[in-house]
Amino acid sequence: SKVVARQMIKQEEGKIINITSFTGKTGRVVYSRPGTPTKAHYCASKAGIISLTKSLAWELAPYNINVNAVAAGSIATEATDENKKKMVTPLVPLGRMGTPEDIAARVLFLASPEASFITGEILDVNGGTLMD
Repeated sequence: SKVVARQMIKQEEGKIINITSFTGKTGRVVYSRPGTPTKAHYCASKAGIISLTKSLAWELAPYNINVNAVAAGSIATEATDENKKKMVTPLVPLGRMGTPEDIAARVLFLASPEASFITGEILDVNGGTLMD
């Protein structure tokens, strides 16, 4: 962000879109249960991205630079094993894991002119797993 922000400041416009996870808000992974490991290191790193996004949005707004993030839920990729899909899918209110295309569509929106008045936002894309 620091390197691209310099150029965006010169241009007096820009969009920075970070990718994080809803675990940065919840402090746990979707399938964790009380008393079980929460992957604290992973959750803390995602919370850091959320805080960075908001701080940069505040700092860069005077230069017409929008800074937002997409907070992904459980996303199924080619690498997702079937056991994880079976465990996670019932926990998602919309009844399916997300796809990379679900995330890409939100990134494209945030990069578009339609999102010119949005900054400092964390856009949840998680099938209803976290509603805040």
